[in-house]
Amino acid sequence: MTEENFLVEIGTEELPPKMLRCLAETFAKNLIAELNLASLTYQEVRWFATPRRLALLVHKLILAQPDRKIIKYGPTVQTALNANGTPSQAALSWAHSCGIHVEHADYVETSKGQRLMFCTKQPGQRTQNLLPDIIATSIKKLTNLKQMRWGKSDFQFIRPVHTVMLLLGDTLIPTNIFGISSSRIIRGHRFMGQSRITINHADHYLQVLLEKGKVQADYLLRKKIITSNATAAAARIGGWVDLQEDLLEEVTSLVEWPVILMAKFDKKFLIIPPEALVHAMMDHQKYFPIYNQKGELLPYFILVSNIESTHPQKVILGNEKVIQARLEDAAFFFHNDCQDLLEDHLPRLKSVLFQKDLGNLLDKTYRIKKLSGWVAEKIRSNVQSATRAGLLSKCDLMSHMVCEFTETQGIIGMHYARRQGETEEVAIALMEQYKPRFSSDPVPSNPVSCALAIADKIDTIVGIFGISKHPTGNKDPFALRRSALGVLRIILENRLPIDLKKLTEESIKLYGKKLSSINVEDDVINFFFGRLSSWYRKKGYKPDVIKAVLACRPTKPVDFNARVEAVEYFCSMEYSIKLSEVQKRISSILDQSAETFNHSVQYSLLHEVEEIQLATRAATVQTNLDLCLSEERYQDALIALIPLHDDIEQFFSKVLVNTKIKELRINRLTLLNQLRKSFLQIADLSVLK
Repeated sequence: MTEENFLVEIGTEELPPKMLRCLAETFAKNLIAELNLASLTYQEVRWFATPRRLALLVHKLILAQPDRKIIKYGPTVQTALNANGTPSQAALSWAHSCGIHVEHADYVETSKGQRLMFCTKQPGQRTQNLLPDIIATSIKKLTNLKQMRWGKSDFQFIRPVHTVMLLLGDTLIPTNIFGISSSRIIRGHRFMGQSRITINHADHYLQVLLEKGKVQADYLLRKKIITSNATAAAARIGGWVDLQEDLLEEVTSLVEWPVILMAKFDKKFLIIPPEALVHAMMDHQKYFPIYNQKGELLPYFILVSNIESTHPQKVILGNEKVIQARLEDAAFFFHNDCQDLLEDHLPRLKSVLFQKDLGNLLDKTYRIKKLSGWVAEKIRSNVQSATRAGLLSKCDLMSHMVCEFTETQGIIGMHYARRQGETEEVAIALMEQYKPRFSSDPVPSNPVSCALAIADKIDTIVGIFGISKHPTGNKDPFALRRSALGVLRIILENRLPIDLKKLTEESIKLYGKKLSSINVEDDVINFFFGRLSSWYRKKGYKPDVIKAVLACRPTKPVDFNARVEAVEYFCSMEYSIKLSEVQKRISSILDQSAETFNHSVQYSLLHEVEEIQLATRAATVQTNLDLCLSEERYQDALIALIPLHDDIEQFFSKVLVNTKIKELRINRLTLLNQLRKSFLQIADLSVLK
């Protein structure tokens, strides 16, 4: 037999559930890399993971490395042998490294002449002998998570390790990892089945662990069981279960034997904003909520137990008591909050610090209020609604509900605003002010929400930059990168006519004398440009295209987008390279000149036919260019530049720019400078590759 299945299992204390799948997949990737490095072939590697184990099963692993042909080339014959035919020191050193005498070397013809060569066959090692080091290396590279020590040993891992098993077919491979010797004995479920199980063959692992240990080691199958059984349970009451992926992954990582149970809570709690109920169920208790076909929350939930109880009703009742207590608290907080209006919380915002150098949340609220109105006016939205939303934007942070369920900030504000008679667009804006929270999160849905979201984010960005607390490396405590990208997405996806420069200036003005940095505006604009550059690279635009547009510093994101698309399109045309080359030549000449250019070209000083032709063409092109630019038709503007190419080429071939006659020289340089300005009205084509 030349192949066998290989199994490795590392038995531990309960592993971090949010990292379990990643750990297992990384373990598999590391093992695959090490096997490939050792030239050990296999059919496939499967990973398994439960809260108390990481395991890999390698199907049809070759039992020995293939023999390897090793060829070592030495010096050329000319340098290997001295004039009298004796080996040189270089030849002796090479032969020694090969373990042979020089006279036993072969000769081979190469492009550098005849050389010494040594060829041998290295027998492959037995896989069994290589696996201990391969596994140890795969584990060592497993993770950068915080490690821990246990017992009296100095070994470190994510969690204490109790068992190690390496089986190649039915052969136990002796090794010692984390001070624990490899054994056939592994642990079953903590509460069911046999606590100690013997595995005699790698092929029997899953079946024996399932039947004797009451452990479903297959993570993906465990997840499928939870999904199908939870869906079926909800369907029995005419509902559907919200199996959010993150929670589903976490719950799958928390159990070794999933048992799906349905429980309920009192209908009276449905008067509470549903997001708070869902938050209590999902985030606090790891339950899955159930909705009816209209999307309304039902007084039921799915829980996943890790044991198959003989009295499942007791498990259900226990969980119902837990959620009852949580929801009683929520009802109490909700009732108390409803005694006050959102606006009543404004004075309390003064007690909450936004940032020690920038004041409190009440200061921030008044800035947001004014800035929201300013943005709303620029985008032709409802200024009154935007101003009102800005004033109420942080009030729900002082509510009992948000203090208890922090993830519901904004959402609770929306519900309270509706109850208190605020307009629907104000209520929605309170909820959407934090959007987008992450890359795939949608942007705010209406103009008032957009105005508030932009105002909130730019206020934070300007404030933090204004006290020189720029993000550095991985440190971004105020999430300014995310906020900047959020502002850009809101503007671009809604095609809002917002100028980042004017927006930043307005925000700086509202801070008064609080800001200490003298370069706030430039720093903020450069920060936005950095985010734009990164975002457009991820979208597939070429770096040189982005660089060409950024050279013009277009501070309107929609304008930046239009220019990038135009330059990207222009790059597909054959004239793009030609125009790029002539612009590079123009820039090179001008950059090397120390002359002071005239304000405009003096036509009376144009003597050569080619320079007259170029100046005339430039004037005509500029007229067309001005029309295109006024209508933001950047593709047409770039195409309008094409007729300049031949005239510029003729100019360079026939006209001496740096003539000794000063007034002619300056006039010709001025002509080139005007051409460069024409190009730079759209993008710096000279950086295109």
